[in-house]
Amino acid sequence: MSGHSTYVPKSAAARWLESRLPILGLLHSSFVVFPNPRNLNYWWTFGGILSFMLAAQIVTGVVLAMHYTPQSQLAFASVEHIMRDVNYGWLFRYLHANGASMYFLALYVHMFRGLYYGSYKSPREVLWLLGFVIFLLSVATAFLGYVLPWGQMSFWGATVITSLFSAIPFVGDSITTWLWGGYAVDNATLNRFFSLHYLLPFMIAGVVVLHIWALHVPGSNNPAGIEPKSDKDTLPFHPYFTVKDGFALVCFLIFYGWFVFYVPNYLGDADNYIEANPLQTPPHIVPEWYYLPFYAILRSIPSKLGGAAAMFGAVFIIAFLPWLDTSRVKSAAYRPLYRIFFWIFVACVVLLGYVGAQPPEGGYVLAARALTVYYFIHFLVILPLLGLFEKPRPLPATIADSVLGAKGQGLSTETNPMPGQ
Repeated sequence: MSGHSTYVPKSAAARWLESRLPILGLLHSSFVVFPNPRNLNYWWTFGGILSFMLAAQIVTGVVLAMHYTPQSQLAFASVEHIMRDVNYGWLFRYLHANGASMYFLALYVHMFRGLYYGSYKSPREVLWLLGFVIFLLSVATAFLGYVLPWGQMSFWGATVITSLFSAIPFVGDSITTWLWGGYAVDNATLNRFFSLHYLLPFMIAGVVVLHIWALHVPGSNNPAGIEPKSDKDTLPFHPYFTVKDGFALVCFLIFYGWFVFYVPNYLGDADNYIEANPLQTPPHIVPEWYYLPFYAILRSIPSKLGGAAAMFGAVFIIAFLPWLDTSRVKSAAYRPLYRIFFWIFVACVVLLGYVGAQPPEGGYVLAARALTVYYFIHFLVILPLLGLFEKPRPLPATIADSVLGAKGQGLSTETNPMPGQ
């Protein structure tokens, strides 16, 4: 599925370039006239928001890297230098630090939207797998970046997470030593993490290009979960969805700006404003909020190897969703039972995040174990069985019917070009 380019170069230079490298025509066909389902709602705008946030993180990260010193004795002081002495250094640092949280907020909304509307199902399995790779690279990049300020939480977070690899039989100690660059988290570790943190965002950008390419083959999924059958089911990307995406982006940036300018340290940890001290362990080691559900799963298992396996399993099981969900109906709008279990799953993830922020003791440990069990049951038991026993509601014949009703409700596509939007 691809938009037919109607791009006509107007200048001699543009005609010369188009005849040799038709990049302008490609952009025109992909982002101007590309047909999208007419019923896309605002949950679909988070893909564009994510692209913007990734670009913002790369730009602010490059600026910060110009003034950062990846040396264990100087890293903490270099961050203070950025905050106090570099022109607008405080702004770039707060944009970058809070930008990571905003990026993951948009990423999780984007993923849950995919879960709700079945965007991982045929013919979009490769699209989902590429999105999963982006998620993995984003998790790794954010973890590496959190270590760079070299505060107490940075140092001990790196120590706890990297030491998990030592639980791997036979090769665990060798892998951990290689990650550390020695026998403890120290200067070599910081150098490696800085190099990888600088590199991975550009790898993410490359996979994003593949993700968009894979999206443009079958086209976007939609709230009805049915494929377009005629031109009445679609609208060109511009101006309908560029305006919609732009409005959503402005609203998101207002929210982002509120954190940057009014509560820039709200999502951080106070212990990370204390320089790293290998001889003093913080009373409660807590990662960033976007890791908390997986951190709760890690701590719920008393075995180090079992906890690491459960945590990584909770991440990688997401990649197998296209084959675990056996229902032929995509959208939860037509799957009443799945809709109930979806919201139970969302509550489970939120509660895991809350438990992950609490001390690993008493009722919190029991709650984490119960929630971890349900997390895996949702994927391995509920989704496969729902496809066999659930009776979905009848699907509309076309996307236009899902918007206007079977008889159009007296409306025409000419008088109401974007109904339900």
